[in-house]
Amino acid sequence: MGKNKLKRFAENKSFSHVIEPSKEENLQGLNLIGNWNLNVFKNSNPITLELGCGKGEYTVAMAREFPDRNFIGIDVKGARIWRGAKTVAEENLPNAAFLRLPIQWIEKAFAKGEISEIWITFPDPQIKYRRSKHRLTHPDYLKKYATLLQEKGLIHLKTDSEFLHGYTQGLLAVLGLEVKDAFYDIDEQMQDRTHLVHRVQTHYEQIFRAKGKAITYLSFYP
Repeated sequence: MGKNKLKRFAENKSFSHVIEPSKEENLQGLNLIGNWNLNVFKNSNPITLELGCGKGEYTVAMAREFPDRNFIGIDVKGARIWRGAKTVAEENLPNAAFLRLPIQWIEKAFAKGEISEIWITFPDPQIKYRRSKHRLTHPDYLKKYATLLQEKGLIHLKTDSEFLHGYTQGLLAVLGLEVKDAFYDIDEQMQDRTHLVHRVQTHYEQIFRAKGKAITYLSFYP
């Protein structure tokens, strides 16, 4: 393991806004369940999650823009989380935190109705059929999100994968779930250029854009 990774892991442990539970804690359920606002943010504001947050670009951007809301970036990779966590510390953003957690255990981290909104930004599309259950918009995951979200809690999916966009849109139709917005190319179809979808670009989005790939966006209610 490189020295930079070890340094970042050590720094993550020093941040009060980075939560890194053990495998045992994950399996048993975090003691923060139902208490994120009370114990982490010290307020009663709505909570938004960024799943597979990587470097936390959306978590940080939303925390800057909406000081009356709380934001949690979730990723299994500590070295990725470090970048967002470092920015939060440097800018002293009290409404942003990071959780190192496999997404499949998300119901072990939050209470029913504790979350107001979810962002899924450039997840692995898991194109192979045998990996389908790992897609972050698979029905099993949608059930988990529906349990955690408050009534009419919105899910945002932003991806370069035409496959994942189409798979998710078709799945929503089959399940009878309400779609708010659907764009197969946000640059061509989305007129509101002030929306976060346009204004915030993740590390991966910049790579995909440089390759000429269209960026897709869905928002829906599970």
